[in-house]
Amino acid sequence: MPFDPATSETDVRSMMGRGPRRTAQKAVFEARQRLTSSSGTLASYDYKLLADYAASRVSGALTMPVLLVILALFSSLWVPPLAAAAWAGAVIAAHFAVVFVCRRFIAADKEKFDAQRTTASFVAAETGYGIAWALVALFTLTGGGQNLAVALFAMVLVGAATNAVATRTLPAATLVSTLPAVLTVSINLVVLGGTLNYALAAVAVGGEFFFVYLARQLHGSELETVAHQAEKDALITELEEARQMSDEARRHAEQANVAKSQFLATMSHELRTPLNAIIGFSEVLKSELLGPHGVPQYKEYAGDIHASGQHLLNLINELLDLSRIEAGKYDLNEEAVQLIDIAEDCRRMVEIRAKAKGIELNFTYDDNLPKLWGDERAIRQVMLNLLSNAVKFTPQSGKIALNVARSADGGQLISVRDNGPGIPQEEIETVLSSFGQGSLAQKTAEQGAGLGLPIVQRIMELHQGRFDLFSKLRFGTEVIATFPRARVMDALAPVVERRPRLQIYSDAS
Repeated sequence: MPFDPATSETDVRSMMGRGPRRTAQKAVFEARQRLTSSSGTLASYDYKLLADYAASRVSGALTMPVLLVILALFSSLWVPPLAAAAWAGAVIAAHFAVVFVCRRFIAADKEKFDAQRTTASFVAAETGYGIAWALVALFTLTGGGQNLAVALFAMVLVGAATNAVATRTLPAATLVSTLPAVLTVSINLVVLGGTLNYALAAVAVGGEFFFVYLARQLHGSELETVAHQAEKDALITELEEARQMSDEARRHAEQANVAKSQFLATMSHELRTPLNAIIGFSEVLKSELLGPHGVPQYKEYAGDIHASGQHLLNLINELLDLSRIEAGKYDLNEEAVQLIDIAEDCRRMVEIRAKAKGIELNFTYDDNLPKLWGDERAIRQVMLNLLSNAVKFTPQSGKIALNVARSADGGQLISVRDNGPGIPQEEIETVLSSFGQGSLAQKTAEQGAGLGLPIVQRIMELHQGRFDLFSKLRFGTEVIATFPRARVMDALAPVVERRPRLQIYSDAS
């Protein structure tokens, strides 16, 4: 069955689906490869092993004839030179026949690769090569005595070792290329008789077993290397596929996030227009600017409408701010601002709500703080969000401390600390995420969408600052917004002008 070696296990894995279907396809693929394999492994492995064998034979196309010429010259010391040359010529011709088969395999179309047929052609060529080597046993017909027997033994061992190394990835080729010469020379040594010849024959046969065993060991090692390489290629392919899928998923997520942000920005803007009208008209009805209501409940209902409209407008404003930040369209209108003045204004704005709950609100600050370069509206929003959260979750008769001071690195920070119930450590990440609310907010049904702290985080990032939240159950919460030193407008040292010294010259009379 033809097999495309280019379609390796790694390629098939990349084409397969996932889950049970992918597992079944992989099993079918491996079974088909084993059926078409000549070694019982995988056909793709066979191709790589045979390609290594062919490359080894082709690379030795010239070195092996040189070795054969040397052996022929060596044997000519005991046999006629014509016989030695004839033997060398026959072996060289068989060697080039093997090289020709290997070159044809390398040049053949990989899509038409058949492991069993290719292996058979290689073994047949190597068999002819081994028979040509076995002709060396005919040297004993020319005489030569004991010295020739030792020389034949040495030549056979050299040839067996060389062929075993060259055919290490094809054990069958090792056997057929070395066995004929070893058998014929060993038989001749036994026929010649003598203890030395018997010993040489035994060593030659033992050497054959050793070289065949060595070739099988090298084949197993090469097969393991090929398998590891295939596994590595499969892992690389799967990693590349996973990376492409991850990139694609990230692109889709980014597109969805941009679409969401654009939708929120558009809808928030469209909702604010009618909401402003609802809030305005409810304010008129609540204040009875056009006259008193005939039914007292109408004034109460108008107040509820006004409060609900204000709450909904605040949520929409938060959504609009968050969507603008995520879409990268939140531009800072930076100027020199005084952090203490902004903090004082925000404290007054939440003071009424704090007093309604009996909360003590303390404000401390460092003296002579220089101005800060930032967006006043955004900084004000940071302070209001932090103070509003503290008032919202601090129980009756609690305490809130607002502090504006220098940070350790020379910047400026805003710290809001309360003695409320605190936040569990495992919920801090949830509280800092968009639309995330802790268990306390869910139990008390506090109003809000969980956008206050995420907006504070994003605004501080836009100011190259840092936002930290520290909390412990039953010990309260502290949030710190730190502005970097680069935004602090420290006063420069006064410039002292140096006046030139007056030199007085007196005329000497």
